[in-house]
Amino acid sequence: MSDRHVAVTGASRGIGRAIALRFLREGWHVWALVRKPEAAIEVPPAQRSLLHPVRFDAESSPTVEAAAQTVLQGAGRLEALVNNAGIAISAPLAKTSDADFAKVMQVNVTAPWQLCRAVIPAMVKSGGGRVVNVASTAALKGFRYTSAYCASKHALLGLTRALAHELAAKNVTVNAVCPGWTDTDMLSNSVGNIVKATGRSTDDARAELAKMTPQGRFVTAEEVAELTWFLAANDAAKSITGAAYSIDGGETL
Repeated sequence: MSDRHVAVTGASRGIGRAIALRFLREGWHVWALVRKPEAAIEVPPAQRSLLHPVRFDAESSPTVEAAAQTVLQGAGRLEALVNNAGIAISAPLAKTSDADFAKVMQVNVTAPWQLCRAVIPAMVKSGGGRVVNVASTAALKGFRYTSAYCASKHALLGLTRALAHELAAKNVTVNAVCPGWTDTDMLSNSVGNIVKATGRSTDDARAELAKMTPQGRFVTAEEVAELTWFLAANDAAKSITGAAYSIDGGETL
């Protein structure tokens, strides 16, 4: 499988890092689209030739376009694209600025759309491919104080479904993975905000968030990576397209 190529945005940490490592273990070439290529993920010596860091800034449309071209020129063909990079801003509506809203939409929606526009025609030309958009349970329900984030993730799911319909006859599947509270830096930031606002301890804040799911636990990045791998690389998923898979410990039941 060493001739297969996947591009993963936000691959330097959290869910993106876990996804990149999952593909590397299977011998795929991984194009890691990250802000700082020099700080790319650590991999075993045997896998280093498979890892290709590329500078990528989801806040900058020209950088997104340039990264897409770098990947296409270097890979020749791309079997899978994983749009994972994202940001979250938490604030009441009245305190969410136009700039905040625009930034969240650019990173969470516009950048994935631009990458899809750039690489999917090459997928079609080469016979097909897979796209997985890492959304959120915020694509499926509303949360207080996250109007910009929820709007962006709902939009990403809408993009997923529209492209799935458009590309269904061209052997390109497009699906969304919707994680709930996942034990990553983003969760740590949320915990920090709770500690700052309430004076609770870090352990108490984590426990309170964990209670939001019936399982009473956080999702791991590796669990999200496994689901992403299934949708992006497994032959058993070739008929799955336009789907939104919740991986959230029952949060959206």
